[in-house]
Amino acid sequence: MNWLERDQNSIWHPFTQLLNGFEHIMVEKAEGMYLHTPDGRKIMDAISSWWVNLHGHSHPKIAEAVAKQASNLEHVIFAGFTHSPAIELAEKLLSILPKNQSKIFYSDNGSTANEVALKMAFQYWYNKGEKKRKKVIAFEGAYHGDTFGAMSVGDRGPFSAPFSPYLFEVEFLPMPTEENHTELLNKFEKILHLGEVAAFIFEPLVLGSAGMKMYDASFLDQLIEMAQKVDVICIADEVFTGFGRTGKNFASDYLNHKPDILCLSKGLTGGTMALGVTSCTEAIMEAYKSTDIMKTFFHGHSFTANPIACAASIASFDLLVNEDTQSKIQEIGEWQTEFYHKISQHPKVQNARVLGTIFAMELKTESDTSYVNEVRHKLYPFFLERDILLRPLGNVLYILPPYIIKKEEIEKVYNAVEEMLETL
Repeated sequence: MNWLERDQNSIWHPFTQLLNGFEHIMVEKAEGMYLHTPDGRKIMDAISSWWVNLHGHSHPKIAEAVAKQASNLEHVIFAGFTHSPAIELAEKLLSILPKNQSKIFYSDNGSTANEVALKMAFQYWYNKGEKKRKKVIAFEGAYHGDTFGAMSVGDRGPFSAPFSPYLFEVEFLPMPTEENHTELLNKFEKILHLGEVAAFIFEPLVLGSAGMKMYDASFLDQLIEMAQKVDVICIADEVFTGFGRTGKNFASDYLNHKPDILCLSKGLTGGTMALGVTSCTEAIMEAYKSTDIMKTFFHGHSFTANPIACAASIASFDLLVNEDTQSKIQEIGEWQTEFYHKISQHPKVQNARVLGTIFAMELKTESDTSYVNEVRHKLYPFFLERDILLRPLGNVLYILPPYIIKKEEIEKVYNAVEEMLETL
């Protein structure tokens, strides 16, 4: 029995249709931009393996940091103990996070980072004796993860449909556009002045899993300003947009009004290991400083602040802030912008967009733009046949490469996209 047969007999893969799905591809090695298969294929990873891989696969600096840490301290309970990788990483993150952020809380992944943020906000009001503050405001179409709190503040669509009866009530706003600007602000203001809102959670500037939907920073600035005037806690889900994806370290760097809480994961470890971070202001933490044990934040994970994951993150951070990487982020943004200008007027393309290293476009089909648009079943194998990994979100095709991609490599991706357009 070969590896794929053994896989089929024993593993349930995520986001994978169990019947009529695509056959899995065995990867035995990954290096730089490429995934290597046992039969000698080199598949270019043009989406950074679900957006986590910043510096290319098996980066030697990160691998060295992981190996060194594993031989020294692999893990320790983080309640009552601490260690230098967690401390050093927290200090490094705070050095580039918005200046109002003062504390780091560790968890396991993006979904848990958002769960922590929601619980942190709810208990903030609980600790202050504000019993009316129970509502959350979020954007329609948002995706914040697959745990129950994260699903509750996310899109009520195909991902969460089986669980809808179990999710808590949320006030949803349409994503900001030029057309709905005034209507959105009026609705937001009405909800805020009920005095019942605990938090406003959002993916800043880009709704990733919704189809790389982008909106203007000035709109979000207005919403945050309005929310903070009535003491609503603003939570930025930067799990996807963090660590240079939008051209700046964080999408929040485009804002004049900074969020109270930020959630980080994905690129945090450079795609090497699972780790989540929720940062907050000193004001948030003040509500937990009490001799009353019931005001303690009773949240944790067995692998909170895992030393090996922290060591990987420190190495990834050092690579990120390096001048060469920062220059490459800007260069990739320029390449993506050039391709946007070239492709945006194609008759089969609609709503092409770009922000920093993110390029996305919608293909015109008979069906509406959505994750379940059937054209995805044609696009995914089309690019794999050309040894390129692009995993479309329905009829939304996006390119999101690691920061090590070369001009000739991204040109290969662009050429494949243009070829695809001629075959549809």
